[in-house]
Parts: sequence; C-alpha cells; structure tokens
Amino acid sequence: MSPSGTSNGLGSRRSSGSSRSTPPAYPARAQGPGFGHPATMVLVREGLSVRVTTDPLDPAEAVAAVADEGAGGTCLFLGTVRDHSEEGPVTGLTYESWDELALARLRELGEELFARWPLRRAVLWHRSGELGVGEISVIVACSAAHRAEAFEACRHGIERLKQDVPIWKKEHLAHGESRWVMGA
Repeated sequence: MSPSGTSNGLGSRRSSGSSRSTPPAYPARAQGPGFGHPATMVLVREGLSVRVTTDPLDPAEAVAAVADEGAGGTCLFLGTVRDHSEEGPVTGLTYESWDELALARLRELGEELFARWPLRRAVLWHRSGELGVGEISVIVACSAAHRAEAFEACRHGIERLKQDVPIWKKEHLAHGESRWVMGA
C-alpha cells in the first residue's frame, strides 16, 4: 500500500491530519503515567504501552510509564526530526500511518521484546502528522532489572519499529521539494 493509498480491505488508515477519539477494541487498557492517552493501549500484558498519535510525545511521560521498582536500568531512545538529509536542508517531516495495523505491529513488537528480554515495562510510541525540525517523532523506552537487557531491547525495538511498522515519512526540503523516504 502506498502512503496515500487505501487499506485494501484490511482495515482503515487515518490520514495524517485526523485524530482518533477512542482506540480500537483490544483486551486491556491500563491506568497511570503513559497509559491515559486515547491512542495508547496495553496489549497482551501489563506494562506495555503502544501509541500512534498526532500529539507531541513527552519523554518524561515515557520514563514514568516504564518506571518500575524492580528495574535497575531504563533505556530511552528519542528519534527527532533533523535539519538535513542527503538531499539538503530539511524544514520538517510528515508522517502518515495505517493506525490499526501500526498498533497491531507495535503490539507484536512489544510481545517480542518481552519474550526475548526480561523487561519490566516498555513503551513504543510514534507521532503522525506534520513535525518541525527538533520535534520528537518516536520514543522507545524499556526498563529491566539490569541495564544490558534494557539497552539491547531498546535498540532492537527501534530497529524493528523502523522496518516493520506501517508508518511513512515525507521529507520537506528547504528548496521546496517534498519526497517520501524509506524507514520512518
């Protein structure tokens, strides 16, 4: 499916400018930091928060969401919009997502992280819509009893998110051209 295409009957996708008032029906929703946003769900296990939203992402909220008394290490990755690319100066990015599938893939990725590493909590959040230079586009945070597991899971989480989650990135260049680029 192209960034501006349809979902081919597999579910609806949201354009970059709209918002969702309620998430699709999933088994559970949690309370507390990081879990109160309308597009945030706990899927499969307590302590996993996934989100696709047009709202700004808050690193402090993500850190609070993965805080756990049993965690000796917390790793936080922030992806931000940089001011340049191979094509020249960048003025901003537009992210488009197929929300239902993106949330399902984020859930699957979260399940994978918990299966591979002894995590306490994890956050996988991504922005959609128009973002300016310096804005946070993605947050991956993991807490674990030991730092090595938190680092490894966080690194794996962002790499897999960029590969497998249906979120597309359009780069806006200073000379007026815009282009879709691989690896949101």
